[in-house]
Amino acid sequence: MIAKETRPLRGRSLFNTRFAVAVLATTALGGTLAYADEVTFFLPGNLLLSRSVYDSPANIITPGVTQLPPGCTPGNCVTATADGTYPTVFNNAIVDASFGVTAPILIDEMLTIPSGDVVQTIQVPNSSERGVKTNTDQMVTSFSSKSEIGLNLSLDRNSVLFMGYLSPINAIDVSNSNTPDVVDPTNPVPSTDFRVVASVDQLGQFHFTKTNAYSGNNGRAAVLNNANGANVYYTTGNAGNGSNPQPNGVIVGAGAQIVTPSHLALSQQVDPGQPTPVGSFSVTELGDKADKVGKDTNFRGLTVFNNVIYVTKGSGSNGVNTVYFIDTSGSANGKPAACPTGSGVPSPSATLPTTPIAFNAANLQTQGVTPYNICVLNGFSTSLAKATTPAPMFPFGVFFANARTLYVTDEGNGDTTFSGSSFTKAAAQTTAGLQKWVLNTTTNTWSLAYTLQAGLNLGVPYTVKNYPTGINAATNLPWAPATDGLRNLTGRVNRDGTVSIWAITSTVSGGGDQGADPNRLVTITDKVAATTLPANETFSTVRTAKSGEVLRGISFTPGTGLNPGQEISSLLCDFGFCKN
Repeated sequence: MIAKETRPLRGRSLFNTRFAVAVLATTALGGTLAYADEVTFFLPGNLLLSRSVYDSPANIITPGVTQLPPGCTPGNCVTATADGTYPTVFNNAIVDASFGVTAPILIDEMLTIPSGDVVQTIQVPNSSERGVKTNTDQMVTSFSSKSEIGLNLSLDRNSVLFMGYLSPINAIDVSNSNTPDVVDPTNPVPSTDFRVVASVDQLGQFHFTKTNAYSGNNGRAAVLNNANGANVYYTTGNAGNGSNPQPNGVIVGAGAQIVTPSHLALSQQVDPGQPTPVGSFSVTELGDKADKVGKDTNFRGLTVFNNVIYVTKGSGSNGVNTVYFIDTSGSANGKPAACPTGSGVPSPSATLPTTPIAFNAANLQTQGVTPYNICVLNGFSTSLAKATTPAPMFPFGVFFANARTLYVTDEGNGDTTFSGSSFTKAAAQTTAGLQKWVLNTTTNTWSLAYTLQAGLNLGVPYTVKNYPTGINAATNLPWAPATDGLRNLTGRVNRDGTVSIWAITSTVSGGGDQGADPNRLVTITDKVAATTLPANETFSTVRTAKSGEVLRGISFTPGTGLNPGQEISSLLCDFGFCKN
């Protein structure tokens, strides 16, 4: 299924066309393309940006009447305080901790140079579109769920992957619903919704695969391993929205999962059954006392580099907020061979997994998914998330410039302390933003070289047209958002020894749910070989979300990296548009 919308390119038009290298030169020099609008085609070397737009009517909620979550049982209900009008609708999150509203997912194709020009927009099929019925392929996101719809290229670079829900738009509290096969009776949200992995290829064609993973919470990111004959998705997310003890399916369905792709319509897919974990971690690997089972794997960021899966954790009071990898080199005395004390580096002969963990079901309620096979990347934090010293970090996205240089986004502490004209604790952060880590190949230890923050203006509120100003009476804090750090990212190593990074900002504000704030896409170029902070490197804003819009994931288009000589970014450089 293809859904598309043509968007302007600063005064001239680019239609959804078949790609022809010969006419790209004309485009770069200011010409106009006009082809039959018959097929979406992503141009290699461009960027893809995932976003969502809130357009729900006020009457989806009646303040003082509507009981939240929908269908709640006595003792689990609260009364809505605001109707469906944006952004005050998200003040309901103050009384309903599970609050969210589903909304469409849109994907913009953007030029990297001139930075931010939109070529076209495609919309993921959803119930607001003509012809999309209950049995039609469709997927949505929870508008205010800030960690959702991260974008990742497949390993063969021919498609882009992301996650969402099999649900109509304007549905409430779906992001904390159960999945159909994993129902937690203590979850205050009684509804059930499949989580869905989506792929979109270079022709804009979507494929969807449903899963019962992440019951009670959300899937965040996905990668397709289709290299060397493999055909599996790796996904990350969180599970559980009830009390202890959690059902086995919730414990099994958290963290890092492996899912078999389907090319059938969602309505034709058989029930996927119980979740299938591909990785598991416990703080007991580091010698710490066990905490809430299944919550140590509240993973968000996801990437694959040199045949190794890397994931991050940066939120929640359980586990360790840090960077991890999945060890496939076996176990020693019941512990991962690459990290017998919980921290290590991947084996040089690492291979990617193609099957789930063969876990011991008898241990689920006491130890979680065992045997453990996830390690903290050596040099990154091993301190518990609830510890106050050393100062906590909040890692999210990861990008390897090479085997010895790793960029990690830190989304910030989310602290809304406000004084004078800024969110002071957000402004005072030293590790929020883009961290650069360098590997000491002698000790096999990663160390933080520096953190790039210039231009982010951490903690400083910015204005958005048609977005409220002044104080939100529900929080007694300013509506205006401020950048708190960074979340999803992508990057490109340039010919001159620099790396260009694009990243999505996180925010702090006085909104009822900061995940609903209009945020930004920013970019920076860094010297790959630098180990001390270079002068004059600063972030620039590519795009600020409009009121009622949130930006989520960023990646390159399908086909990028397969034939670099034909990528539009390379051709634009040849015509003098590239500054790197």
